[in-house]
Amino acid sequence: MLPFDAKPASPVLLSGSAYERGRAQATKAGVSDEQIRTAVLGRVDQASAAGLLDTDGLRYIEAQRTFLSKHDPDTMAELAGIADGFGLMEDDLFVHQHITILRDLKTAAEIDTDGCSTWAVGDSEDGPLVVKNRDFSGTHLGVQRVFLHEGPDIATGRMICVGSAGSPGAYSSGINAAGLALVDNHVGTKRHGVGWLRYFAMTRILATCRTVEEAVAFIAARRHAGGGNLVMADRSGATAAIEFGTDTFGIERGVASWRTNHFVTAKMTDCNLLENGDRIDDNSSIRFDFLSRMVPNRRWNVAAAAALMASHAEDGPDMAPLCQHPSRDDSQTISTVIYRCDKASLHFLEGNPCSGEWRLFEMPV
Repeated sequence: MLPFDAKPASPVLLSGSAYERGRAQATKAGVSDEQIRTAVLGRVDQASAAGLLDTDGLRYIEAQRTFLSKHDPDTMAELAGIADGFGLMEDDLFVHQHITILRDLKTAAEIDTDGCSTWAVGDSEDGPLVVKNRDFSGTHLGVQRVFLHEGPDIATGRMICVGSAGSPGAYSSGINAAGLALVDNHVGTKRHGVGWLRYFAMTRILATCRTVEEAVAFIAARRHAGGGNLVMADRSGATAAIEFGTDTFGIERGVASWRTNHFVTAKMTDCNLLENGDRIDDNSSIRFDFLSRMVPNRRWNVAAAAALMASHAEDGPDMAPLCQHPSRDDSQTISTVIYRCDKASLHFLEGNPCSGEWRLFEMPV
């Protein structure tokens, strides 16, 4: 039975090598070159105008390119395919993936931020669930896609990723055929370094790991660029929340996990870089406290999760703005996803979850 009349839908199939999957976005995603230029190059131009691409910023980008070309050649190949497919410069796409880090490195920069509210439970009426409201630039409305990846570099068989055309792999969230699902949050941090970019690590985790324990081991064995959280669950019901430093991590495991846009573990709280006056940063604690009250204290299912993610502060006392509406140039909730680990499926809604149409995507057998 499909909850709240979700319509069955088919993901965009990307198959072959990582490069071939990237290049296929241009012909299969149903997104125009102009839309990609607005979503990607618009943010790159904004970053340049904010002074993020100065000598120090470009030096960091080049160090990242050298590191990732060595340690994650598959995702770099996918990025090259996307550039060739859409007729864009690979350099611009690579910078686009790093804009939030560049913003942290130059904290006075005026550029839009991304947010997100995420949680996971290991046991519900619908099995283990992983849930995310994606708060991001409104320019990504219309270019979000649900991609099904299959290829020789995906040891787990297949993975379904929610992301944006013009970006590789799990540029927001995903689930693989083994039932491991993960979602991320942006967190500004005072400590960045050269290492794995979070989005790239998410893709490799889905391609190579089958359980939460394997994913935690993958992360702990590598040096990271830093910043952000991951929330995940697997088919067994294990959940975890991971806060990214460079070589230090905050890791919590339990029957439920949840995060917003700041670090909360003792290891990572000193690394928070919060900006007064930024809407996402200002309400992150409110959203986190709301999830802390709600997530571990009730029996969930997919329909109840969808209702929770449509919450607004004005809905009543002790509520919180999980569903963020646009205000000026702030980020807004551009989609909601609910993963079922037992079925390796997902419910997806583009736009604000208080309105819109839910679609159901299932992993092909």
